Amino acid sequence: MKPTLFSALLFLSSLGLCHLSFAAAPFIEKKDLFTAGEDPAYSLYHIPGVVVTAKGTVLAWCEARKRAAGVSDWDDIRILLRRSVDEGKTWSPPKSIADVPGPKTKNPFALAMKNVDPADVTYNNPVLIADRDGTVHMLFCLEYMRTFYQRSMDDGLSWSRPTEITSAFEAFKKGYDWKVLATGPNHSIQLRTGRLIVPVWLSTGTGGNAHRPSVTATIYSDDHGQTWKAGDIAVPCTEEWINPNETVAIELADGRVLLNVRSESKTHRRLITTSPNGATGWSTPKFDDALLEPICMAGIVRYQHAGQSLILFSNPHNLDKAKGKAEPGKTRDRKNVSIKLSRDEAQTWPVNKTLEPGPSMYSDIAVTHNGTILCFYGRSGDNQGLAAFAGGRLTLARFNLEWLTAP
Repeated sequence: MKPTLFSALLFLSSLGLCHLSFAAAPFIEKKDLFTAGEDPAYSLYHIPGVVVTAKGTVLAWCEARKRAAGVSDWDDIRILLRRSVDEGKTWSPPKSIADVPGPKTKNPFALAMKNVDPADVTYNNPVLIADRDGTVHMLFCLEYMRTFYQRSMDDGLSWSRPTEITSAFEAFKKGYDWKVLATGPNHSIQLRTGRLIVPVWLSTGTGGNAHRPSVTATIYSDDHGQTWKAGDIAVPCTEEWINPNETVAIELADGRVLLNVRSESKTHRRLITTSPNGATGWSTPKFDDALLEPICMAGIVRYQHAGQSLILFSNPHNLDKAKGKAEPGKTRDRKNVSIKLSRDEAQTWPVNKTLEPGPSMYSDIAVTHNGTILCFYGRSGDNQGLAAFAGGRLTLARFNLEWLTAP
């Protein structure tokens, strides 16, 4: 029988004479996980987050806002979670996962603003961490003034009773008399040492939306989430670094922790600072010229697959403003969510690929066990005029490295 090409290659391979690799074809697909109007209980979805657990389950969560306008951070808000056990292809129904029993008090700084209903209950700024041992740690806030911790031992199917950890923030008051606090949002990280790191922002509550002025810091746990401590202020509020707030973290190859910080600085670039341990000794903040800042949340994650160790970053890559004048330090249009890639530990970003050219907003980013990249982000279609800051849909994009690096 005449040998086939396959049998010949198989024979050569067995002799160690043939080493062939077949690059995967680029692919990308998108699926809306939360759409405004589908559930009459909620009018708007915002603050998307995504993480892949040690077992490979994908968890995607958001803030679900009940008010018809849906435009206030102080509205009646719940935290919803969906799960996928097939790397983001199919999903469980949404489930509310944050509930603090007993009476609740509205933050006094919220009540000083117009159109804030004291009866509304605001759960806000969820952060999830996938522990290497399979635990999923979760922090969230209540009324931007109390912080709670809970955990899941079954990949997000059930959660422990929330434990208040607001006392961890008291140490910050020695240097910054905060009245409003928030964790993250987005996913956060566990260091190689086991330490859990959660970026936070703090405000005196005296400025716009009771969220300004603000500073950025971290809290951390060295005992598997049982107790939490305050680190140092990482980025203060100055004339140059204006209102640093929503922040994401990544551990670098040398063990340092890098914070990538949103701010309202006139430079309109992301702020960067590093620490040897994720808590203290922060470097002088600097602007990353390659990372545009339209004043919007971003995502960051390590891609470690097939012998490569890269860093991926997502945010709206745009500084244009369609309506009105583009003023320094003022919000620009949230559109053109893009994915960037760094091969040198966030020093440079040679790859920048548009994911969503139209209106697109907050994002988070994760990588599945087989190397599929996930970006969970807000977007609006042409017929969805809902809040320009949040969009009408939260969409999960699944794509591979080949798509990201293709010309």
